[in-house]
Order: sequence, then structure tokens, then C-alpha cells
Amino acid sequence: MLHQGRYLTFRIDTIERADGTRATRDVAGHPGAVAVVAVDRDDHVLLVRQYRSPAERVLLEIPAGTLDHDPDGSLEEPDLAARRELEEETGYRAATWRRLGSFWTAPGFTTERMFLYLASELETADGDRLEPEEDERLHLVRMPWRDAVAAAERGEIADAKSIVGLFWLARLRATDAIGPR
Repeated sequence: MLHQGRYLTFRIDTIERADGTRATRDVAGHPGAVAVVAVDRDDHVLLVRQYRSPAERVLLEIPAGTLDHDPDGSLEEPDLAARRELEEETGYRAATWRRLGSFWTAPGFTTERMFLYLASELETADGDRLEPEEDERLHLVRMPWRDAVAAAERGEIADAKSIVGLFWLARLRATDAIGPR
């Protein structure tokens, strides 16, 4: 272990190949994350605009966040984390949830597995709304889903989880799995 941060760890693993030779791999340990394609009653997707310091630019993304550690040390369930992140980042709650799948974000160097959800039948989280993390400066953007897919195709939406989520939504709409609208 080289370093243990707030939620990331950095380590060097020694692996043994099938031929018996050994090599080292730099690994960024990550607890996992969730991402949410949230579609409102007007058929707009909810996106958040925020500055990302590693990218050194403002990105437009679907709501997402890291799985929290529970007090006993276990990881938060992705289904619960998705609901929390949607509310914290957008101020909305969803009546209907569907887990679309999961994927490894960068398996060459990180253990981060992201769980992707579709949320619909959105309602404003009034009163006891969960707020964004203190260090998050988010701006909510509502965009027709077809425009969001086109923005991803043009490279205007450039982060991987958002591209995966929007293209998954487009595929579902194209196959009438959730209706073309």
C-alpha cells in the first residue's frame, strides 16, 4: 500500500503470469460508484454541470457518485446509493428505478465498478431534501434526451459514464424497451 486517501487507495500488486513470470501493476483501489440516467415527465434527462479538476474543465454529466462506507465498514448498497446521489445532485426523487447494468470504468488500473440505473417518474424532493457534498458545485441542466445523445455523439458530453448511460437510453428507446417517445 502506497497511500490510503479518503476513498481511494494506491498500491503496487505483484502478479504471476501463466508462464510463471512475475510483474507489477499500479492499482487505484476504489469502492465503486453509481450513475443515474434520470428521465423526467417531459422526456428530458437531468444532467449536472461541474468543474472536474483532473480534466481541468467543466463537464456535463449524468448524476453519479461513489459508494459510501457504512459505519460497520461495509459498502453502501448500489440501489440505495443511486437514490441518494440522484437526490443530492439534482434535487429529484424517482418513483421508478431500473438497474441497467454495471461496468468497470478503467480496469487497467482501477477497481472501480460502476452501477448504472434508469430513474423515471421524477418528483422534486421538497422539505427534507438531501444536499450535495460540501465541495460539490453543481448546476442542474435539463435536456431533451435526443439532444443529450446528440451532444454525446458530438463530443460535447465527454465523460464515459454519461456516454454509456445516454447510449444505453437510446438503445432502449430504439428497441421500444421503454418506449421511443
